[in-house]
Amino acid sequence: MQDAEKKRSNLRPMMMFIILAVAYFFVYFHRTTGGAVSDTIQDFYDVGTASVALLASAYLYAYTLMMIPSGILTDKLGPRKAATMFILLIAAGSVFSSFSATSNNFNLMIAGKFLIGIGAAVVYIPALKILAVWFAKDRFASMNGALLLIGNVGSIAAATPMVIMMDSWGIANTYLVLSAVTVFIAVLCWLIVRDRPESDTVVEERRPEIGIKESLKKVFSSGRRFWPLAIWLFIMYGTLMLWQASQAGSFYRSVYGFSTASAGMMVTMVGVGMAAACPLAGIISDRILKSRRKVLIIGSFLYTIAWGIIALLTNLQAGNDVILQGAVNVFLGFSAGFSVVAFAQIKELFPVEMAGTSVAALNLFPFAGGAILVTISGFLVSSKSLEEYSVLWTVVFVLMVLVTVLSFFTEDRNTIAEKE
Repeated sequence: MQDAEKKRSNLRPMMMFIILAVAYFFVYFHRTTGGAVSDTIQDFYDVGTASVALLASAYLYAYTLMMIPSGILTDKLGPRKAATMFILLIAAGSVFSSFSATSNNFNLMIAGKFLIGIGAAVVYIPALKILAVWFAKDRFASMNGALLLIGNVGSIAAATPMVIMMDSWGIANTYLVLSAVTVFIAVLCWLIVRDRPESDTVVEERRPEIGIKESLKKVFSSGRRFWPLAIWLFIMYGTLMLWQASQAGSFYRSVYGFSTASAGMMVTMVGVGMAAACPLAGIISDRILKSRRKVLIIGSFLYTIAWGIIALLTNLQAGNDVILQGAVNVFLGFSAGFSVVAFAQIKELFPVEMAGTSVAALNLFPFAGGAILVTISGFLVSSKSLEEYSVLWTVVFVLMVLVTVLSFFTEDRNTIAEKE
């Protein structure tokens, strides 16, 4: 009898995790579609490179604007209400995108992408709050790694499969199907997800509530606990979005003459690498090194090396081999996947009552970096020449060298304990 009860108690958290992970699949899916289907969008709407970059960054700007509100909403409404409401917004944005194709209105496509970004911004934070409340502390990084693995499968589907869907069904029908699937996920979220175990309700009510202003003040005035990690994520994830969600596909087609399918496959390989690394990094952090900071530093070194390879091959004009570039992209994604520990790192430095706000405050920076760097890159490589890309990749490499040094100044629970 007790075994059956224990099984039921373990089943609920996993069901909630699966539903939110599927929702997060589509968060990544919508985030990275631009890198693979940029030429399809550009040809259909007859717009320039800068306009396509603006479309990719519209999601990121919306996501960035919603980061702090997403944490506040998660802490105040609870993850169940917050996630359900905003998953429905993703569906609404997909409908806008569908209508943009039927009316051939590119501005409506941008509006749809922006609305999708707003909705997508309030999925990850509720999911992390569920992990923090329903799972043991020593499983948080591993479960977050599994969550990001599923998200990166979404980025894989956003590449070649998205190209196939658009070629087969058209832009309008593709987004209508995505909208219907997203509504179904929102319904499951409302029916299955619960904010906390019933046994914790009384305990939760006794905890003193931390106000919004106090929570934000605690985070932004915490010095080394927050700012080195925030700047690190701004550059690291910003450069990843510059590559994966915006420039990689055009780079391979324009500079190396890859076909649309081959260029899309390169973007897919980034997601494959990240999907492999995210759970591995979580396991290394939780069970082997028992340190978030050390894993972050290792990931920084590997990611910087990956960009050095990209810059070197471009400058030498020696990267036109599909297999070689596939391996480079897997390595780039794999090294970027080590960033998964950053959110476990920040969560452990602040009280659980403000977990949503603290993680959301940190999550503001990677997407601000993505939005800004993607927009800038659209202007820097306007002619898509080898010279323009050579300069851009070299600048990215130098930035990563600088923030790799910065990673040594981040803190985790181990460094705080040593001080105390």
